[in-house]
Amino acid sequence: MATTTSTRRQFLTLLGLSAVSAGCGAATGAPSGKGQTRTLRYQGWAGQVTVAELAADLGYLEDVKLEWVGNTISGPQDIQSAATGQVDFGGAFNGAVVKLAANNAPIKAVISYYGTDRHAYNGFYVLEDSAVRSPRDLLGKKVGMNTLGGHSEALLDIYLRRKGLSDAEIDEVESLVVPPVNTEQALRQKQIDVAVLGGMLRDKALEKGGIRPLFTDHQLLGSFSAGTYVMTNRFLRQNPDTARVFVTGVGRALDWSRSTPREEVVARMTDIVNRRRRNEDPAPLKYWRSYGVAEAGGRITGKELQLWIDWLAERGDIDKDRVRPADLFTNDFNEAGRGSARPAATTKGS
Repeated sequence: MATTTSTRRQFLTLLGLSAVSAGCGAATGAPSGKGQTRTLRYQGWAGQVTVAELAADLGYLEDVKLEWVGNTISGPQDIQSAATGQVDFGGAFNGAVVKLAANNAPIKAVISYYGTDRHAYNGFYVLEDSAVRSPRDLLGKKVGMNTLGGHSEALLDIYLRRKGLSDAEIDEVESLVVPPVNTEQALRQKQIDVAVLGGMLRDKALEKGGIRPLFTDHQLLGSFSAGTYVMTNRFLRQNPDTARVFVTGVGRALDWSRSTPREEVVARMTDIVNRRRRNEDPAPLKYWRSYGVAEAGGRITGKELQLWIDWLAERGDIDKDRVRPADLFTNDFNEAGRGSARPAATTKGS
C-alpha cells in the first residue's frame, strides 16, 4: 500500500486530465439573465456543517437553494465533480485546485472556505509511547489520512523536505487512505503509525489521551487559508448573479462565524444537522472552534495559491512559468469583506 512519489504525481495528473476531458463538455446552469439557475448541487461532509450550508441556514443565500447530492471524504474528488459538472461547486485544498487548473480544467477558485489557525488545524499524531519522534523515524512507517493528493499528503511532503529528507527517503514513508472516522481507531490498534487528525475528530482523540503530536500544519506554516470553493468558467459565465449571491453569502457566513459567540455557532450547527436527517451524530460538533479562513469574507489574495504552485513546481508536477495565481481565482463575485479590516482568527467564547 506504499505510495511513491511517482504514484503521487500520477494521481494528481490523472485527477487533472480526467476533469479536463469531462469538464470541457459539461453543461451546468442555465443561460444568463432571468434563466439563471437558482439551485446549486453540492456534496457535503458527514457529521459536519460546511460554511455553504451555514450560509443557507442563515438566509444569506437569498433565493438560491442548495441541493445535497451526497457526501464526500475527499477534496480532490469534490472539485473533480465540480469540473465535470456533476455538482455546481466543490471545495478542496489549494494544491489540488492548482494542479487541476494547471491541467487546463475549466475552473476558477471563487472563495476560501477553510484554513489553518490555532483552533482549526490538522495534526500528525502518534501513540504516546511510539518510537517515532523525528522525521527520520518515519522511514518505513505508515501514515493514515483521508485522501491522497490532498492537504495532508502535501503537508507531510513539505515537513519531510524541510527536515532534509531526500526523495528516495520520502518514498519510504507510506501514505495510506483511512476514512476519517476510523483513523483514531487505526492508530490505537497499531494498524498505522501516524494518524492525521483535525477538528472534532482530533479534539475527541486528544480528550481520550494516549497520543501526542509529531507536528501540526499550523506549526509548520502558521495561519493561512488552505482551501477554496471552485466553479466552472461556464457556470460563472452563464450564472453570474447566482454565483454572486452564493459567494457573497458564504463570505458573510464566514464573518458571522467569527463574530458570533462559539456556543451560538455550535448550537446553530447542531440544529442544522438534526433537521437535515442524514443519520448523523451531532455530538462531535461541540468541539468546533473555527473554519480557520484567514481573510475577511473569505477573499482570496493569491498567496494561498502561490504556496502550492511553488511546492508542485519543486516536485516537478507543474511548469511554474505556465501557472499564475491571478489566472486561478477571482474575487469578482464576492461582495463580502470589501474594505474590511482582517477579522480575528477566533470565534468569541473560544
